[in-house]
Amino acid sequence: MRISINVTDQSWPEQTRPERSRPERSRPTALPTALADVARRAEDAGVDTLWVPDHLVQADPTLPPEHDDQLEAYTTLGYLAARTSRIRLGTMVSAATFRAPALLVKAVTTLDVLSGGRAWFGVGAGHEAREAADMGLDLPGTRARLDRLEDVLRLARQMWAGDESPFTGSGGLRLERPRCRPAPATPGGPPILVGGAGERRTLRLVAEHADACNVFDLPDDGVTVRHKLAVLAEHCAAVGRDVTAIDRTLSARLQPGTTADDLAAKAETAAGWGVTHLVLVTPQPWDDVAVTCVAGALRQVGDA
Repeated sequence: MRISINVTDQSWPEQTRPERSRPERSRPTALPTALADVARRAEDAGVDTLWVPDHLVQADPTLPPEHDDQLEAYTTLGYLAARTSRIRLGTMVSAATFRAPALLVKAVTTLDVLSGGRAWFGVGAGHEAREAADMGLDLPGTRARLDRLEDVLRLARQMWAGDESPFTGSGGLRLERPRCRPAPATPGGPPILVGGAGERRTLRLVAEHADACNVFDLPDDGVTVRHKLAVLAEHCAAVGRDVTAIDRTLSARLQPGTTADDLAAKAETAAGWGVTHLVLVTPQPWDDVAVTCVAGALRQVGDA
């Protein structure tokens, strides 16, 4: 069982808040230091991956309104790549419609090159209608978004294979000569995680194109998780793929007061559901206490 962290809340309390009457005086100098410290501590603890959300505004509805800071994802991951040496880095997840497909693939490839092969490509169909309206982002209907997701997955594989032939997608996407230079540091390209658990099409795309899926921890003793992973296994069987080749990640909350023993027990339970990779989010910015809890759980998981 691997354990990762997802830095969804980026509003560290030491950060200087903007003065609304004089926005030019905003100096959020604590945020870069706090973020880099969390990344280095997580790396030292043996955390597998540091994920960040790919949003332009805070999209976690459980956070208080004042916790609205949100950095652009790929700039953030590039910053963290320069301040770490082992921990893997990725988005949880990028919406396939928010950037031109080739630009998105190029951003992930650049992260992989500059981090020495530590990038994940986390991608999904997208769903945040409020964010799209507020920020002028493209968010078509569900079918069109899933078509775009499939096109992005196919395009990434083609570009990482060095195939520069014309690309035609199912949703009208056309590229005359897609190319990817420099090539990714990871042979064949970064591993792909597809976010979302739609049973008919999203999990089918995982089976056909991805290296990992992501499902959510619900308060139903694993009933939903086991069901979603069973559906994924059926899709894998249909396309002739071994489901154990797919990293089955579970997003779960690390609540205040959780101990390392509690978290290790959670990891053991999740493993019994078929999960291979636990991704933790916190209801506040990551700090020493939370990272220390993860470190203690990782030691117990490793000993087991």
